[in-house]
Amino acid sequence: QVQLVESGGGLVQAGGSLRLSCAAAAATGIFFSINAMGWYRQAPGKQRELVATITRGGSTNYADSVKGRFTISRDNAKNILYLQMNSLKPEDTAVYYCNADASSGSYWGRGTQVTVSS
Repeated sequence: QVQLVESGGGLVQAGGSLRLSCAAAAATGIFFSINAMGWYRQAPGKQRELVATITRGGSTNYADSVKGRFTISRDNAKNILYLQMNSLKPEDTAVYYCNADASSGSYWGRGTQVTVSS
């Protein structure tokens, strides 16, 4: 089992920045089985979509819509995943979810709301 808790969401004006955090808690052996972590988002009336992922080795992948604006990173010592979001747009408004892909399964946090006003 992996418990994921997101934080850092809020209301921001277009052009502003936010940094999301995802704290992961699990048995030590489970952490070593996490292959990749990522951020996903779901806007009202839309399907959940990938925002960015990062592997244990540090390789990253981004949705085209956020490339150049968002940066995913992870602190392996503290078991925290981050998403730095700059130049935010109203279309970035969504609930943002943290995901951990482990050998034992795929785990999700409960999400944090990000609202970008125009």
